[in-house]
Amino acid sequence: MKIGLLIYGSLDTLSGGYLYDRMLEDYLRAQGDTVEVISLPWRNYAAHLTDNFRFRLPSGLDILIQDELNHPSLIRANADTHPYPVISLVHHLRCSERRPKWQNDLYRVVEKRYLNSVDGFIFNSETTRSVVNGLMVNGKPSVVAYPPTDRFGARVTENGIAARAKRDEFRILFLGNVIERKGLHTLLDAVALASQEEPSTRYHLDVIGSLKTDPRYVERMKRRVEVNDIPIPVAFHGPLDNEPLVEKLRQAHVLVVPSSYEGFGIVYLEGMGFGLPAIGTTMGAASEVIEDGKTGYVVEPEEPGPLALCLIHLASDRDLLTRMSVNALERFRLQPAWDETAGKIREFLFSVIASRAAAQQSTHSEDIASSGRAPSSQ
Repeated sequence: MKIGLLIYGSLDTLSGGYLYDRMLEDYLRAQGDTVEVISLPWRNYAAHLTDNFRFRLPSGLDILIQDELNHPSLIRANADTHPYPVISLVHHLRCSERRPKWQNDLYRVVEKRYLNSVDGFIFNSETTRSVVNGLMVNGKPSVVAYPPTDRFGARVTENGIAARAKRDEFRILFLGNVIERKGLHTLLDAVALASQEEPSTRYHLDVIGSLKTDPRYVERMKRRVEVNDIPIPVAFHGPLDNEPLVEKLRQAHVLVVPSSYEGFGIVYLEGMGFGLPAIGTTMGAASEVIEDGKTGYVVEPEEPGPLALCLIHLASDRDLLTRMSVNALERFRLQPAWDETAGKIREFLFSVIASRAAAQQSTHSEDIASSGRAPSSQ
């Protein structure tokens, strides 16, 4: 197949969605497919909408995959006649994020038009599929292919988990771009509450993720640590990958990303590969990964009190921490390998191409038959 992959910016961007896109590209190339990456520049939402005046779909492809993140740029281009199917890769919808209702109402209108302009979908979770299907007038072909969560593999043993749980300092890891949606502000409030309730426990928070995506929010968080005198060490590391990231995952006791919305949450399962119970929220697909009270906790977003209680339970009861850590590792081992889910995507792409070809052939045959029945002009 000759496949187009349309994204904003660079595939090297360190985030769960870009990791998915990057590893999908790698997998397809490894199967012998040609993948052409088409990149549109990152700008603000209004500027992306103006792309509709000039951007047109590329030629010479068998199929085009569009990261749904690009939706504001593509409505007009998708409306043009094109000889190949267009598939949307949906990590989550912008209108599902937590923001004022009037803004989400606007995003919902734009996203709905975009969703109706494509020929099928790749979803990263059942939750995402359900949300999209709720906006669609007619169902379209789709596949649910869970994200690549096995890039590091299982990096800890049950004995290693038990030994780590005995370490006095309780280490909390936040892993994600430092933007408001990821909920670092909620976590900072929660660790402050936990340290006040349990002053005998030594907490440490490592924050790993881009500090450039939303610089104003990052500065607010750093000021909150400094001015509000958060009574625990908080380290902002910026983005880490490969061995530096692996080392932080090995050191941590729990992974906490209290997002206001997650389409799936690759980091929860990656943390579980290191035996880390995960704490996410009830908004989005975190509950598809985290079994509340067994492999971690699922709390309401923007609620530091319940989150603080979860941290206190794990920090003060190391037997509980050990059990949940082992459960988290077992949950990781049950997740399908990336090659399996990426193989499902490739099979889906072939089926969509075949369906388009069959429909075009049928239309062509009908046109010939119709032409043969047409009355003579003589």
